[in-house]
Amino acid sequence: MKSRRIIGRFLIWRARKINDSYFVIFLSVLIGLGAGFSSYFLKSFVFYIKETLTGFFNISTQNIWYVLYPAVGIAMVVFLVKWVIKDNTDQGIPRILYVISRLDGKMKWYKYFSSVIGGSFTAGFGGSIGLESPIIAAGASLGSGIGQTLRLNYKNTTLLIGCGAAGAMASIFTTPIAAVIFSLEVLMLDLTTSSIIPLLIASVTGAITAKLLLAEDMLIHFSVTQPFEVGDAHFYILLGVICGLVSLYFNWMHHYIQNKFKKIRHSYNRTLIGGLALGVMIFLFPPLYGEGYAAIKLIMTGQSDQLLINTALYNYRDIWWVFIMFIAFLIFIKIIATTLTTEAGGIGGIFAPAAVMGGFSGFFLSRFFNNFDFIRPLHEGNFTLVGMAGVLGAVLHAPLTAIFLIAEMTNGYELIVPLMLTTSIAFITIKLFQPHSIFTRRLAERGDLITHDKDKTVLTLLNVKRVIDSDLMTILPDANIPQYLIFCGSMFSFFLLWMKTGFT
Repeated sequence: MKSRRIIGRFLIWRARKINDSYFVIFLSVLIGLGAGFSSYFLKSFVFYIKETLTGFFNISTQNIWYVLYPAVGIAMVVFLVKWVIKDNTDQGIPRILYVISRLDGKMKWYKYFSSVIGGSFTAGFGGSIGLESPIIAAGASLGSGIGQTLRLNYKNTTLLIGCGAAGAMASIFTTPIAAVIFSLEVLMLDLTTSSIIPLLIASVTGAITAKLLLAEDMLIHFSVTQPFEVGDAHFYILLGVICGLVSLYFNWMHHYIQNKFKKIRHSYNRTLIGGLALGVMIFLFPPLYGEGYAAIKLIMTGQSDQLLINTALYNYRDIWWVFIMFIAFLIFIKIIATTLTTEAGGIGGIFAPAAVMGGFSGFFLSRFFNNFDFIRPLHEGNFTLVGMAGVLGAVLHAPLTAIFLIAEMTNGYELIVPLMLTTSIAFITIKLFQPHSIFTRRLAERGDLITHDKDKTVLTLLNVKRVIDSDLMTILPDANIPQYLIFCGSMFSFFLLWMKTGFT
């Protein structure tokens, strides 16, 4: 009760002394700091859990622990969420879009804890998911909670949700520009001066906080060692078409497995089936363990043969067609492993899996052609990075986010031309078959997607009862003649009074 009085007095003082715009800017700094610390805790937990569980493995042999780890981690998350936090696993960006569209931007505080803790155990024990979705959900819940506590209106609360998402994404990648574009392109926030400044501040604050706290090997950065060659343009066009088709397969397989798991009634059966199936896949293909960025780093540093560590094919890593087939399998089963993780009860997103599948696609294309002598060598690192942007932009239906994300992750714009070319073609390719992104498809099917249609948003959020004037004289259908005459006389008197006051 005392805390409510203090908050009430503060709100009164704030309303008198501080303008809403400046107050939101101040809050965006706090949200950016919170997102940066959240990213630090999440990535640190995942890193140390993985090192503890897999640090003693022999690289040249398979390890049976891969079969058990994912199921154990997912079971821990299900228990924690269901019995401790008592939350559901409805997490991530689709939930944020639904909250903005239908719940006036009101998210529960415990979504923050379930996202951070659940994402840590899921990825640390091998769940093939991305950490971006949990951390973005945590940042969004932080912004929503602050907006609700301080009793801000819908517009400012929604803006704080965007600040939380931008700060979280900037902290996980240290890419502030891409994070702001993500909030505008995916969450569909209005692009105005009053919105762009808080988003920028939250994004920069989150990126700086994470940069100061996280060790260098935990950050996701790559180096471009060779500039774009104009003579490779037709290969990047081909890569764009391939990325579009891979994205289409990504969407189809994701929804197909989701529909299959819906038919399994008991959650414990879903956890057991999904966890064990995922474990078997990781046992056969260890690069599926966790996010997958470690595999991309091996490719970028010229150690791609290390992708076969802990597999039965390790001794055959120098046979080019065996290696190529292994990469092809990784492309096709990454989304299967990701969907199994989330449907079994794990907490994570599809952001990293989409980017990793794109990286594998670009690497596959360049390595395939490099094994023949009829063309000059293609730079495998560049095609890997551009492929990441191609599939990511097509899956999210957010090409600008993907382009600037990879550009910032490489600390420069040397690849901006192939990034734009490949991502645009990939986006056009998937748009021909799928009008909605993987985040918005189910919301659109249920009629809950109004953030992407401003006219529909206005009509949906409009409360008709508030705009209808009910303080009127009425005449009932069964009124008699005297009552009707009295009503007409009253209306005539009001008309004369209005004419008199209007003209004077």
